[in-house]
Amino acid sequence: MSNIIELNNISKAFDNQKKISVLKNLSFKFKKGKIYSLSGPSGSGKSTLLNLLSLIDRPSSGNIKIDNRNINHNEIEINDKIRSSNIGIVYQEKNLLPDFTAIENVCIASLAANNNHTMAEQESLKIIQKVGLKDRTNHYPSELSGGEMQRIAISRAIVNKPRIILADEPTGSLDHENANQIFNLLFKLKNKDRVIIFATHNRFFANKADYKISLSNGKIKTINGKI
Repeated sequence: MSNIIELNNISKAFDNQKKISVLKNLSFKFKKGKIYSLSGPSGSGKSTLLNLLSLIDRPSSGNIKIDNRNINHNEIEINDKIRSSNIGIVYQEKNLLPDFTAIENVCIASLAANNNHTMAEQESLKIIQKVGLKDRTNHYPSELSGGEMQRIAISRAIVNKPRIILADEPTGSLDHENANQIFNLLFKLKNKDRVIIFATHNRFFANKADYKISLSNGKIKTINGKI
């Protein structure tokens, strides 16, 4: 089966002083080997959708399948294992731990999956070298540029060789040159067994994806695929 993620009638609402519906009956299938961009105005549901796909949040209604397996959102420990071993997440705000070096920030993700410190350190060093930051291994986040921090954040996301990579506005705080480097790096991570899904306001980068999904008012407005 080529589908790695399947959404069936997914809705998400938040109850504050009044009920706010963010996603409304979304159904969609994400295929292996493809890159998807999510675009749309602020409040259209891009970040909410990524939080559901990452299993960090749960839908108000509907069903999510990963590898044809129904996700039970009450099975928290099982879902944590699915996330740590299969899903890599990159945020706009890098979320690096300030008191940990670059390699320690990456190691944490590896340890969460295999609990083998030697292997975690070896894999983390390999990934950091791959993104061109070998000389920054023992630097703290405060000693890195914005682009370098985001490359470390990507290293952390991919150290466990995830089959699903999710990125929420990964270059929103970077200039165009650094943003271009980050997206080039993301696109190099494409392979036949992996799906990459990213949200962006930047039309230039959105257009580079295999499929462009436009969200509006919590619904999929258009889907454009490359021929």
